[in-house]
Amino acid sequence: MGLITQFIRSQRYYDQGSLLIYFHGFKIIRGEVMTLANTNYSNEVRTHTALHILKGAVVKVLGKDAMWTASTYVSGKHGRLTVKFNRKPTNDEIKAIEELANKKIKENLRVEIKVMPRDEAERTYGNIIYDLFPVPQEVKELSIVIVFDTDGSIWNINACNKEHCTTAGCVGEISIKKVRFRKSKQLLEISFDIKP
Repeated sequence: MGLITQFIRSQRYYDQGSLLIYFHGFKIIRGEVMTLANTNYSNEVRTHTALHILKGAVVKVLGKDAMWTASTYVSGKHGRLTVKFNRKPTNDEIKAIEELANKKIKENLRVEIKVMPRDEAERTYGNIIYDLFPVPQEVKELSIVIVFDTDGSIWNINACNKEHCTTAGCVGEISIKKVRFRKSKQLLEISFDIKP
């Protein structure tokens, strides 16, 4: 217990009661340390987290032209990310997106949720926290989901009111199933599954 206690004191953690403590990709139950990938997140929570990892990979591979999300869809282990984009990606680009997303999952990137006043979030992060679908003006407090890359830079950031894992490792693996480019609307839809 001494080593675990020292590690907890040196890390940021969230106390979820006397039997369960989460911190930086691990959880402790009665002194046993496990990765968060082994915890019981629902498939929807894992898939919502996967959307953020995938979006970061889309922007890295396709560039800033693909940074605006038009819509998302989650049902169990299936998700769909739709971004504003001006062309259909090549097969190599789609493969690169999937490989990069899975690399970041294996790196177990940290996911942090900051609840903050809307005006402070906008001053701190700018309009990058928003998507093409607006957050109603009457919403005065935002949950900002930040996925940090291994070097501490931001992999993905977004205002999102859904529940997420605290690390990317909980996702498991992303498998891109279908890509559809809607030329008339300039929309790129990426449908994926997570596994296991």
